[in-house]
Amino acid sequence: MACLNSICKEVSDEKGNTKKEEVYTLDGAVDRHGKPAIGSKTGSWVAGILLLVNQGLATLAFFGVGVNLVLFLTRVLGQDNADAANNVSKWTGTVYIFSLLGAFLSDSYWGRYKTCAIFQAIFVVGLVLLSVSSSAFLLKPSGCGDEETPCGSHSTFHIIFFYLAIYLVALGNGGYQPTIATFGADQFDEEDPKEGHSKIAFFSFFYLALNLGSLFSNTVLGYFEDQGMWTLGFWASAGSAFLALVLFLIGTPRYRHFKPKGNPLSRFCQVVVAATRKWKAQITLGEDHLFEMDKNESAINGDRRILHTEGFRFLDRAAIMTPKDYANKEKNVEGRNPWRLCTITQVEEVKCILRLLPIWLCTILYSVVFTQMASLFVEQGDAMNTKISNFDIPAASISSFDILSVATFIFIYRRILDPIVAKIKTDPKGLTELQRMGIGLVIAVLAMVAAGVVEVFRLKYVNKDCPNCDHASSLSIFWQIPQYMLIGASEVFMYVGQLEFFNAQAPDGLKSFGSALCMTSISLGNYVSSLLVTMVMKISTRDNMPGWIPGNLNKGHLDLFFFLLAALTTADLVIYIMCAKWYRYMKFDGRSSGEDDSNNKNLQASEAELRV
Repeated sequence: MACLNSICKEVSDEKGNTKKEEVYTLDGAVDRHGKPAIGSKTGSWVAGILLLVNQGLATLAFFGVGVNLVLFLTRVLGQDNADAANNVSKWTGTVYIFSLLGAFLSDSYWGRYKTCAIFQAIFVVGLVLLSVSSSAFLLKPSGCGDEETPCGSHSTFHIIFFYLAIYLVALGNGGYQPTIATFGADQFDEEDPKEGHSKIAFFSFFYLALNLGSLFSNTVLGYFEDQGMWTLGFWASAGSAFLALVLFLIGTPRYRHFKPKGNPLSRFCQVVVAATRKWKAQITLGEDHLFEMDKNESAINGDRRILHTEGFRFLDRAAIMTPKDYANKEKNVEGRNPWRLCTITQVEEVKCILRLLPIWLCTILYSVVFTQMASLFVEQGDAMNTKISNFDIPAASISSFDILSVATFIFIYRRILDPIVAKIKTDPKGLTELQRMGIGLVIAVLAMVAAGVVEVFRLKYVNKDCPNCDHASSLSIFWQIPQYMLIGASEVFMYVGQLEFFNAQAPDGLKSFGSALCMTSISLGNYVSSLLVTMVMKISTRDNMPGWIPGNLNKGHLDLFFFLLAALTTADLVIYIMCAKWYRYMKFDGRSSGEDDSNNKNLQASEAELRV
């Protein structure tokens, strides 16, 4: 039997024959039957690769709809540009709102496997309904929906059917996305050095899979849909999502699981209420008078105990032991009132969320920069020289360089930069997640400066005889490549760092919520970007001026908007550095697992024997 590092040990039987004995993972994971997970038979890269392929196919399916949805609304449903853009923004925002729902159900009740399976099934149903709706009702007369042939009018029923389909797609994808990232990380035992390193690498490959899926959608499916072959594009998306679901289910016997931890909202409220009820209690330094369960008992369904930290001292009152609490503890621990007395772990869980919020808020402005690729970068490229010989390059296709940059810099970071930094710092982990996120912000500033400089030269080379013509500037669209490459490099440091950071620092009962924070950051970035553009246009259009971002960019100053974003991101970087210095990492006191604690001790002893 093949044995992975630290999951098998050699033992001798009574006859002196050597054989390999399987041992369990050390992080408390269980198999599909609820029994402790055997390391050699569950998880690791076998399950991880299945989930990475699943993510790539699901992303392909989602962006097969999302990449040209605004064109579908204008060409097929006959909406004007403003209404179509507004409806797409609402739909996109709803996707990320549903990510919070999926994270809540995953962490609280369903568990990650069940949540992924249910929401992926909803995703497939939504895509099938969308395909049926388009082919049977909306694409009439036949052949309509391209740039030259608009479609006819549609009944209210057909419109409702269409919106039901796309919002089922939003529900399915939104609920699935934050959970699948956490579920993938669950397949690696962080208590094992080799698998712990693989867990960190998984997030990089996860983000790469996401980008490769969107690359196919943005190029191949996007091209067919732009030519009016909507039915082909939507059915291809549905087929991709179905294949992703099948692959996910095939891996069922191999997956490792963590049991759901119960409603986090009630735990959060218990801490606040208990602290408020004891607002007059005297707080002393240290944790001698603070309540915590024995290590063999679990405060939150068998999780690791979180060590006490300074800061947010008001919340410590929730764990202060009063004379009445001491008396109750001596009689019966289970009889305590959680709305009056909470554990240190429960209090630290709330502190952890409060510490994460400033870091999360600083990532929103980065998402504003990131969203420019799908909006202003495309408009800028469309106003440049997009021809190579007789071939006209779609402005949106230059975003492929962003995906190539992501793939390149993931390799550079994992294989070259990280090992070098690890040797310099004498730390096998290299750069911390917070340091990498800071580097991502720095590169984002450079990307906005590069975009602004390109715009300065684009305006310089505008054809003065025909400023209103399409592609009026003679500057080649390939000058946009550096800004796309810089955005891609920043994503590797920022978004991959975010995934790792929120997964590592979210309490055991809120892992999917940590991944959902990344998605909501992107969502709010879209909204803040829209608000910022509105404010800039309102201010810059005074005194009969066309504004910085008019319909005809040759009459505006898009360069100033990019420089403004660079300045705002620089200010955000300064605030982020202060928040990162203030942040305190969680510290755990091992993992308690109730009745299985003695088994884990034996396994750890076996692990020590093997290493010796």
